[in-house]
Amino acid sequence: MKKYKSAKESQVSITELMLPSHSNFGGKVHGGHILNLMDQIAFACASKHSQAYCVTASVNRVDFLQPVEVGELLTLKASINYTGNTSMVVGVRVEAENVTTGVVKHCNSSYFTMVAKGDNGKNLKVPGLIIKDKQALRRFARSIERKMAMFQRDTKFDDKNFKVEDYLGQLKKENIKLALD
Repeated sequence: MKKYKSAKESQVSITELMLPSHSNFGGKVHGGHILNLMDQIAFACASKHSQAYCVTASVNRVDFLQPVEVGELLTLKASINYTGNTSMVVGVRVEAENVTTGVVKHCNSSYFTMVAKGDNGKNLKVPGLIIKDKQALRRFARSIERKMAMFQRDTKFDDKNFKVEDYLGQLKKENIKLALD
């Protein structure tokens, strides 16, 4: 196995026609179906990069920007944005194309943290990422920032660190009725 790989070596994309069976009660493609496809392509990309079975550790922020219509072609593109020791951040972009007009719309982008696993179920070391341009460096740096922000957010709200008085002022503006013991 290579010690380092470029993102291009493991990029994958899929295109699928959105069928009525994919729709929700509102007649749009169900977000859960899109998330399932996103997870599948993140798995494929991470597995291709690591040459190992991978599992989803977390998904960072999923914003549905545009609805996807039945009859549109949904294209998902995945690329490795960051590599840690045993984990990878896979950037996934989702676009829908109207087949009759050719109009393409960006529907979603998200970041999946995937972990490589060995046959014994233990985490496996993954190849590092070769950064070839400013865009790839920006994506790598952004993944580091997201990772640090998540850690800070998690520790800030840990039972030992959380201070009610720090938030009482903010809560006055929210749709909440406090009834603390």
